[in-house]
Amino acid sequence: MNEEISRRLHEAAQAHQPDRARMLARVQRGVAGPAVRHRARRGLWSAPRAALAGLVAGGILATGGLAVDAIVATSSSSETVVAPAGPSPSPSASTGTPGTPPSRPAPVVPAPVTTPGSPRPTPSAAVQAQNGVLWSAGSVDPHSTVYWSQENLVLRTTQPLTSLTVELRFAQTGGVQDTGDWRTLPTDDFTVTVQQTGGTLVYRWVLRPGRTVPAGEHEFAGQFNHATGVRSAAGDAYRVDAQGPGGSAPSVWGGFAPAQ
Repeated sequence: MNEEISRRLHEAAQAHQPDRARMLARVQRGVAGPAVRHRARRGLWSAPRAALAGLVAGGILATGGLAVDAIVATSSSSETVVAPAGPSPSPSASTGTPGTPPSRPAPVVPAPVTTPGSPRPTPSAAVQAQNGVLWSAGSVDPHSTVYWSQENLVLRTTQPLTSLTVELRFAQTGGVQDTGDWRTLPTDDFTVTVQQTGGTLVYRWVLRPGRTVPAGEHEFAGQFNHATGVRSAAGDAYRVDAQGPGGSAPSVWGGFAPAQ
């Protein structure tokens, strides 16, 4: 019985010609639509018929599976895969927008103090004086303001001095008060006094005994506050008394030229 079934199955398999078009159509319908469930017929099949049907169905499915695999392989080989474009590279820090250059510092307003060696205005002939070895010139410092002033005295000597007294006198025009003084000669070489006397602010430098002022150009300055406004130096004056190794030297005196 079994041999007979095998023989018939073998002959059926050899004679079978699968319809690939129908099989492909069924596969496509199966993919596109929902599966249709069929009710099994009631009743029992005989064992030989059931075995024969199972073998035939297995052969059809095997052949159909090969056909489907071939179709899927052919379809896959014809597809073109395009790789997604990668994200654009982000710009590096070096390609960023340049920073705003630092702003320029605000201009520095000069403080109302003149240091030794600063540029001095050329005084007019009316405030210059020369007598023997001495030459002098007075001027209002250009850094003076409407509430503060500095007045300078330039003194030249053609020979060393063993005695020297320099006096600057500033008229009390309102609110005139001492704020400082300086000289280009060593501080320790002089005794300095500042006082208000007779409506005048007086600065006096006296050379200490045993000290010598070398030949050359030297400068003395007095600094003071005053009432707000442009102050006139018409009432201000200076005087210099000196003595050299050979005896007394002539004195020089004068006024202060306005700031240029």
